[in-house]
Amino acid sequence: MPNDEPDTADARLEPLIGEWDVQGTLPTNPPIVVRGHAVFEWLDGGKFVVERWTVEHPDFPNGIAILGEGESGLAQHYFDSRGVARVYAMSVSDETWELSRESPEFSQRFIGTFSDDGDTITGRWEKLDGSTWELDFHLTYTKSS
Repeated sequence: MPNDEPDTADARLEPLIGEWDVQGTLPTNPPIVVRGHAVFEWLDGGKFVVERWTVEHPDFPNGIAILGEGESGLAQHYFDSRGVARVYAMSVSDETWELSRESPEFSQRFIGTFSDDGDTITGRWEKLDGSTWELDFHLTYTKSS
């Protein structure tokens, strides 16, 4: 970590740092599997994490996100190659990584669980359909370095 005395946000984001192979599975018949790569690294100063990802499938976006302490707690500021920009509320613990956004236009949340060794995050994105959360797609991160 770039600083000697991490604050609370820094300590919570540390499990994400590194390079990850990513696999998404859409619940279609047959399922569509999408592979990619994500890198989480500290921004100079050690207060924010920059996530960059690329996806091998042309129908899914590449992007960048900035993670860190915001005005209302941890947040992820998301930007992708389609021109989409969103802000998600976020929490990270030793066991889970969660993102959520509720908006009249589009509500979505991610719930990921860390493996015991911290090298895998098994999760799912869900979207709000009226008043019910439903599976959007599964997403698994496997640490590659």
